[in-house]
Amino acid sequence: MLDETRLRNPALMDKIVSPEKAAELITDGMNVGVAGFTPSGYPKKTTLALAEAIKRGKKCRINLWSGASVGPEIEEALAAVDGVASRMPYYAASNKSMKAGINESRIDYIDQHLSHFAQQIDYGFYGDVDVAIVEAAAITRDGNLILGTGVGNLPMFVKHAKHVIVEVNTTIPLEIEGMHDIYICEKPPKRREIPIYHVSDHIGKPYVECGIDRIDCIVESDIVDHVRNLKAPCDTEKKIAENLVDFLENEQKHGRLPKDHMLPLQSGVGSIANAVLLGLKDSRFENLEMYSEILQDAVFDLIKAGKIAHASGCAFTPSPHVMKMFAANPRLYRRAITLRPLDISNSPEVIRRLGVISMNTPVEFDIYGQANSTHIMGNTMMNGIGGSGDYMRNGYLTIFNSPSTGGGGKISKIVPMVTHADHSEHDTMVFITERGVADVRGLSPIKRARLIIEKCAHPAFQAELYEYLEYSSRNFPGHEPVALERAFAMHERLRQTGTMIRKQ
Repeated sequence: MLDETRLRNPALMDKIVSPEKAAELITDGMNVGVAGFTPSGYPKKTTLALAEAIKRGKKCRINLWSGASVGPEIEEALAAVDGVASRMPYYAASNKSMKAGINESRIDYIDQHLSHFAQQIDYGFYGDVDVAIVEAAAITRDGNLILGTGVGNLPMFVKHAKHVIVEVNTTIPLEIEGMHDIYICEKPPKRREIPIYHVSDHIGKPYVECGIDRIDCIVESDIVDHVRNLKAPCDTEKKIAENLVDFLENEQKHGRLPKDHMLPLQSGVGSIANAVLLGLKDSRFENLEMYSEILQDAVFDLIKAGKIAHASGCAFTPSPHVMKMFAANPRLYRRAITLRPLDISNSPEVIRRLGVISMNTPVEFDIYGQANSTHIMGNTMMNGIGGSGDYMRNGYLTIFNSPSTGGGGKISKIVPMVTHADHSEHDTMVFITERGVADVRGLSPIKRARLIIEKCAHPAFQAELYEYLEYSSRNFPGHEPVALERAFAMHERLRQTGTMIRKQ
């Protein structure tokens, strides 16, 4: 039940409506911006009501904008009833109907670097923000929005929205207030530097500015984010983490990293990224900092263990494990975590200034140092590029962590040439698998290829990879290989079979 702890001005009580009534504000062809990030802090009841109305005959296909992927109450519910015309700037394959709609060309998908999207909304590149749907923990007396576990692009959506729907979720602990740092950049030519010089710097406000008059309606919600606990790391993931720690220690030993403290870390999304971070728990590194996007379960474990002094992101994953830890000591995590808008958490300017060490997990990478983060076999979209490009192009060190194989060992994650390159060889420095570390800084294409095969590829696939390298270097001496037909043929063989297929 909503009360004065959540709605801190009596005038707000008059704006409470049913989800069905709120959904009536959303009509065919609108650009709808929703709160949330992977999937954290996103609204639920209004979009479920909209999906139900479409199912009953309402003609409505929207252009869905977000921070990154959001939960099934938005993506799955709306895509399943053909309620999405286009999607920006990211989606995740776990939303099956959205994936099918995109890959069957029923939904236009525009994949973008996440740091770009908010500023391009601000510039008016994509038209109006017709409706912004917020999930909030509370609304202040002045009508400003106290967010929950995710910020994403919501501040920019609210800034430009013609209509604002606020879902106040009573399951969000009020102790989260004070964790947010909401800062919106000026547009050129008035833009100045983003004044973040340390990970823990607060430069904005602890709420999203809105105002009572701009809030069209308020919906009460009690649906928790659709997030499960991440599984415990497997032996392969533990070995990748060990190899990462060894690499970072070696960088310190040789003076390429500060010896008195580690530079801020960024980590991508998923079980591998979480396992790699968790591996730092038993390392000798202390007072670690993070400047990242999503802060997963391992970040909370490392804060509790005293390993992480401060972590900055645009959201944290509200898994049952994390929320239990937060409830047990909210003061600790509120002090140690700062949540920012996505264009600030992913700002190339800040990433480069702070010297962020970027760690991400690709779908696959090739022997020349190119990585694919989005496509399967070059044409099936698995998920968006997300923020990996923001960090990989601007990080002090750029690292890809991955198992050497997938599919139970039947396919190689290291291929002759990726069929879709999200990260070129110009942006990659280090590749780490359970097999070892390939540091390709300063190496020519052929030397990169030999090192990646030797250090990262699984022995079951090394011979075939060497065969391709020998063929391409023999036919194109002194140049980066361009034998695409043969590369793709060998790529498919490596991806689809667990046995060696020898050249006849």
